[in-house]
Amino acid sequence: MKRYLWGGLALLLILVLGAAGYALYRQATPYQELIDHGPSPEAQANPYLAAEMFLRERGLKVDHANGLDVLATLKPAGNSLLLLGERSNMSPRQVDQVLDWARAGGRLIFVAEALWDEDTEQSGDLLLDRVQIHQQLSADLEEPPEQDADDPFPKLTKLYLEDEQAPAYVSFDTAFHLDDPDSLAQSWANSGVATHMIQLDYGQGSVTVLTDAEIWKTPAIGLYDNAWLLWYLNTDTAVTLLFNTDHPSLWQLLWRYFPQALVALALLIGMWLWRAGSRQGPLQAPAPKARRQLREHLRASADFLLRHGGQAPLLQALHLDIRRRARRRHPGFEQLPPQAQWEVLALLSQQPVSAVQQALQPLSGQRLSSADFSHQVAHLQTLRNAL
Repeated sequence: MKRYLWGGLALLLILVLGAAGYALYRQATPYQELIDHGPSPEAQANPYLAAEMFLRERGLKVDHANGLDVLATLKPAGNSLLLLGERSNMSPRQVDQVLDWARAGGRLIFVAEALWDEDTEQSGDLLLDRVQIHQQLSADLEEPPEQDADDPFPKLTKLYLEDEQAPAYVSFDTAFHLDDPDSLAQSWANSGVATHMIQLDYGQGSVTVLTDAEIWKTPAIGLYDNAWLLWYLNTDTAVTLLFNTDHPSLWQLLWRYFPQALVALALLIGMWLWRAGSRQGPLQAPAPKARRQLREHLRASADFLLRHGGQAPLLQALHLDIRRRARRRHPGFEQLPPQAQWEVLALLSQQPVSAVQQALQPLSGQRLSSADFSHQVAHLQTLRNAL
């Protein structure tokens, strides 16, 4: 009987779960959700990854380089070199290498990095100055281009080609302008604001100067004809992108990978300098505490009291000492009038009354000269010693 009971309960539980599952299935609605995890690590490390992939899809061979050492193995003919990164550390020798490579038949494309300075007649961008192209702010142009009222895209750069009815539109940064003072350009591309691309014949090769390369980063490369311009400038060549010419120094690499070792080295050097700068030889023995005579101590104490309290406290102390001794020799001395006190002191000390009166004259607020003060003290001490 118990076996049938457990079997019935199990069957009932299965039926309940099955009915609940069927009800949830009828109510549930399947859907798809796209979760964006952001750029891949490759895209974060390479801002021109989309540009490289686009050129490869068009059948061009694309390599990525991190330094100008690639010129040693890169043949000029049939190759394009894109300098898209920061170039402030390029040396004159490296500039010569790059331009010699372009003169031998290479196709060089780079971004202007600095503004032309009329006072110094240079920009600081060695490569830009060597090809004699000047970069300015569009807002500083003395004669800005006339605006075409019928231009639907005045802020887009337009590149006109032969046998093409409509121009290609590129979204260069319109804040900068390229100037060709010597009229060396073979072609150029303008917006309604300024010139943003200039191409020069350079020996057997060519040089293309741009105001910026942001148009070939994600997501700008997908806008307008930005990607097409990249393909057009590199048609029928193998492309080498170089956007990291600023290599870290040895100290930067050491600090990046071995900071603890550098800190330990700095502490070691500091301890060595402290040890090397310490005194050599025996220490000077301290002066003995009982080296001064009693007279020196008394003189030093008197000088201290004279500097900090003035003359009055010193004279007042002698007055009090004289009166204290007089009270011991003559009881009731304090009750006598001043004249009687002087006579008593003259009798006890065997000195004239006038001398006693001069020594005990009341203190004035004026400061005595050194000689008068010394005489006053001498009179008081003589009177005190006589009691």
